[in-house]
Amino acid sequence: MELTLEYAKQLDQADSLNKFREEFYIKPNSIYMDGNSLGLLSKRAERTLLESLNDWKEHGIDGWTKGKHPWFFLSEKLGEMMAPLVGASSDEVIVTGSTTVNLHQLVATFYQPVGEKSKILADELTFPSDIYALQSQLRIHGFESDTHLIRVKSRDGRFLDEEDIIDAMTDEIALIILPTVLYRSGQILDMKRLTAEANKKGILIGFDGCHSIGAIPHLFSEWGVDFAYWCNYKHLNGGPGSVGGLYVNKKHFGKAPGLAGWFGSKKEKQFDMEHILTPAESAGAYQIGTPHVLSLAPLLGALEIFAEAGIENIREKSLKINRFLMDLLDQELSEMGVTIGNPVDDVRRGGHVSLEHKEAARICKALKENGIIPDFRAPNIIRLAPVALYTSYSEVWEVVQILKKIMDERQYEKFANEREVVA
Repeated sequence: MELTLEYAKQLDQADSLNKFREEFYIKPNSIYMDGNSLGLLSKRAERTLLESLNDWKEHGIDGWTKGKHPWFFLSEKLGEMMAPLVGASSDEVIVTGSTTVNLHQLVATFYQPVGEKSKILADELTFPSDIYALQSQLRIHGFESDTHLIRVKSRDGRFLDEEDIIDAMTDEIALIILPTVLYRSGQILDMKRLTAEANKKGILIGFDGCHSIGAIPHLFSEWGVDFAYWCNYKHLNGGPGSVGGLYVNKKHFGKAPGLAGWFGSKKEKQFDMEHILTPAESAGAYQIGTPHVLSLAPLLGALEIFAEAGIENIREKSLKINRFLMDLLDQELSEMGVTIGNPVDDVRRGGHVSLEHKEAARICKALKENGIIPDFRAPNIIRLAPVALYTSYSEVWEVVQILKKIMDERQYEKFANEREVVA
């Protein structure tokens, strides 16, 4: 079937999530395809940020316990709101820190090398920040990352094979850190299977959910995942610098945090000001410092939308609209050297489409000149992310037509094929 603009409009009319598009600030004459890097601002997120500012204005220091959104319990409240998105109970999730700070906290807590069981297993395709943190933690323990950080290799530079990861789960591995979704190719790892294998071998396993939270459903507790961490500014639309999140399986409750801090205290004990920490009996124990209230506040509104839309519905549309994009690309650009570098199967594909072309950096610049906001990842990847809550099928159709025109007219040739400072 030919994929036309009329067909795209029919899909928009039948889209049950289309009403949420009105919730977001969408720039006129621009199509935003970078929600997998930074989600757009919603009107509800703006509202709850302003409400928290007003709590400060009206209550001063009493805003910690009074006002619309009392700050002292804000991280716990958001953890409760976020728990359904990761398949956890409310006390297993806390909104705190940042991706890398939370990774440091969790590794400091759960990495306990004993004898030969002293290595950390990761992969060669993961986001660099995770590798930096793991290398740092190994140095603190007196190990060299060249010998103690095992990175599973990719067979093709795009994807990871679960068999290779499982084969690397040797008796020397003390801890496993893996992404839920690979940030370049969008591959979803089989978290359930990998967790079962790790548990069978007595290895603790944690996941970086930065590229999946808010885009796909998770069942961390049911799968037996030990811990996870993520950012909230991508698919969850929490805003730039939004506070991160972490999950700790309740079977680990009572384990002392590796990096202890005042806000990890049991709430009733925190202001006793004792020099012996009484940790919270929940994931809240792994907080460190005072929550960044004004970076938490937008999530209150953002997560309201997710509760109403439902993560299963979001996933259903995400799969459908990304399939529409891939089919359009095949129809319009198959002869132009543009290849799809993400998994085609629904069960293996996250929330974005990954295009590969040798001129990717300059094509991204040409897209921006034409009002399309894409995302470049070195060395040759254009990431396009139709977001279920605010991207229309008609926009996807238009993006592909503009990309085709750019390629036909070689508009990209006037740009240098190198990334900007921020890409």
